Amino acid sequence: MSFITGVGLTPFGRHEGSSSLDLMSKAAQSALDDAGLKRAEIDGILCGYSTVSPHIMLATVFAEHFGIRPSYAHAVQVGGATGLAMTMLAHHLVVSGVCRNVLVVAGENRLTGQSRDASIQALAQVGNPDYEVPLGPTIPAYYGLVASRYMHEYGVTERDLAEFAVLMRAHACTHPGAQFHDPITVADVMASRPVAMPLKLLDCCPVSDGGAAFVISRERTGKTGVRIRGCAQAHTHQHVTAAPSLSELGAEIAIARAKEATGLAISDVRYAAIYDSFTITLAMLLEDLGLAGRGEAAARARAGHFSRDGEMPLNTHGGLLSYGHCGVGGAMAHLVEAHLQMTGRAANRQVRDASIALLHGDGGVLSSHVSMFLERVRRASV
Repeated sequence: MSFITGVGLTPFGRHEGSSSLDLMSKAAQSALDDAGLKRAEIDGILCGYSTVSPHIMLATVFAEHFGIRPSYAHAVQVGGATGLAMTMLAHHLVVSGVCRNVLVVAGENRLTGQSRDASIQALAQVGNPDYEVPLGPTIPAYYGLVASRYMHEYGVTERDLAEFAVLMRAHACTHPGAQFHDPITVADVMASRPVAMPLKLLDCCPVSDGGAAFVISRERTGKTGVRIRGCAQAHTHQHVTAAPSLSELGAEIAIARAKEATGLAISDVRYAAIYDSFTITLAMLLEDLGLAGRGEAAARARAGHFSRDGEMPLNTHGGLLSYGHCGVGGAMAHLVEAHLQMTGRAANRQVRDASIALLHGDGGVLSSHVSMFLERVRRASV
């Protein structure tokens, strides 16, 4: 058994003068404070990769910067799935007795520390070096291709996808740390400039500065514990040219394995934290995970199903689309928000019931997937 004992998150947006290590340190200290732990009590460190600071030993670079000497250190990189993959690894390290308290941390100053061209160039390298990169596509272009096929197969429209951008912005408007606080409408999304059709600017997550961290521990702290009930991964491909059909992508595989490992069903879930780099990403993952039928996720969003007061509250901090996206730390913000909801500390964003949460991360172009169930545990039931 492992518990998430502390979480830390910076505001996302523009942090002039702050390096990646600065942002990571701020989030890490917040997580330790939340867990009631001292730096000397951390015996494991897991660090997400950074495109701004691509050091080959980033985990130990951060450990030195933060002033800790862990007995276990590891850097992980599986794209947007990295945050949950690190959480899964920390869970196994704690359960196996290798570590007692593992600090999971990531952060980047992508907005202020990296030029637009450098960012585009770094992200473009996910493509196949022989068949894709020479043609010049970027991450949005790959997802634009996926979106076109998905819309064709399931009758989804651009206006349907826009519903998710509107929902995430509405949620971000209630969080003081979000990058964006101006409400938007479907018409605003439709009128935003094209990026990679059918995806437009407001269908895409922004580039942000920010950091996120949490502590995975063998022993719980506090009145309300949040334990990792179980998790699973799936990796079906790396490049779009090698991707399976839309009905065989890794999210379905990962969630099936996670359900089998935990004995839980989607009907048990009360809160969802789902990766949302683009509106098409969120639409597809919600359906692949069983939170909506094929082609039906947008209609559910439009009807309020995924709103804070709906039947399945989703990304109540605003997600990558509106809270912001600072690389690995962007998806980790989903777990931070889930933890706050599960411990009743989400302030004006608090949902009615977050006793069981489903988290899902997506890396690459729907390439790598991690599904995870979290469970709230009251002290009397331990």
